[in-house]
Amino acid sequence: MRNRLLHIFRNTPFGRETLMQSVYFCKVTNTPLKVYVPRFRQFLMYFQNTVVTVDLDEAFLRSPGTAKSHAEGIIRPAGLVPQFIEPKGFTASTLPDLPVDISYMCCPRSISDLSTKIGLGYIGPRVRAIIKNADFPVLIPTPVYKEWRSITVFFGGSSNAVGAFRLALHIGGLSGYPVRIFTQGEGKPRRHYEEILEKEGLADGISKGGIEWIFFDGGKFRENLFEVPHDSLVVVGAYGHGLIKELVFGSMMEEVQTTLPNNMMIVGPNYAAP
Repeated sequence: MRNRLLHIFRNTPFGRETLMQSVYFCKVTNTPLKVYVPRFRQFLMYFQNTVVTVDLDEAFLRSPGTAKSHAEGIIRPAGLVPQFIEPKGFTASTLPDLPVDISYMCCPRSISDLSTKIGLGYIGPRVRAIIKNADFPVLIPTPVYKEWRSITVFFGGSSNAVGAFRLALHIGGLSGYPVRIFTQGEGKPRRHYEEILEKEGLADGISKGGIEWIFFDGGKFRENLFEVPHDSLVVVGAYGHGLIKELVFGSMMEEVQTTLPNNMMIVGPNYAAP
C-alpha cells in the first residue's frame, strides 16, 4: 500500500498542531493517513541501502492512555477515518520496524529533541537521515497549524530540483491548487532553466500560462524570499554531502528553510517521482 502518509503522533499541544497539518494535507490531496502512536523510544526504518534508527523524545510517549482518543478527535472532524499502524516486525522486543512503502512522511523539524529547544531553522539529524535515505518526500510542518492554498517549488536546475518540480505538479494536480516556480537566476537567464524543463518534458504548463514563474536575475536571495506567499506549501530539493548529519541544501536551500515560516515538502536524493 504505497499511497499513504505516515505520521508519528506526539500526544502534546505541539503534536496536535503537527497532526492537524498532516490531516489537512491528506484531505486536500485525497491521501490516506496512517498514524503510529509510539509505545517505545525508538523505531527502525529499513531503506534500500541503510537502516535508520529514530530516537524519539519523551513527549512522544506522554499520556499513552489518551493518545489514540486525542488523535481520533483531530482526524474525524476533518472527515477522515482514523487508521493506526501496529508494527508487525520487531528487530528487538522494544524496537519496532515502521513501513517505508509510503508516499509521504510528516516529521516535525526534530523528533529527538525537546520542542522548547527547536529553533525555526533547525532540522534535527534523525529527520535529515530520513530525508537523505527515503524514496518518499518528507513534510516539515510549521510549529502551529497553517493551511496552504498554493504550491511554490524552488527550481535551480539540478536533478533534485527537477524531482521537486515533478512533486509540486503532482500535489497541484491532487489538490487543485496552483503551482508556481521560484528561481534565483545566479547569472543565468530564464531561458537556461526553461530548456532544462523542456528536456524533461515539464514545460507545458509554463508555455500555456498555467504556471507562474517568479524569476529573479538580481537582488539578494533572502530579500527575494519575501515574494513567496505566506499560504503556500514550499517544495525544495535537498541533497547529502558526507556524513548524514551534514545533509545540506546548498546555500540557497539553507536560506529557504531558515527564513520561510511556510510548510515545506523536502525531496531527498533518492526520491522516486510518482
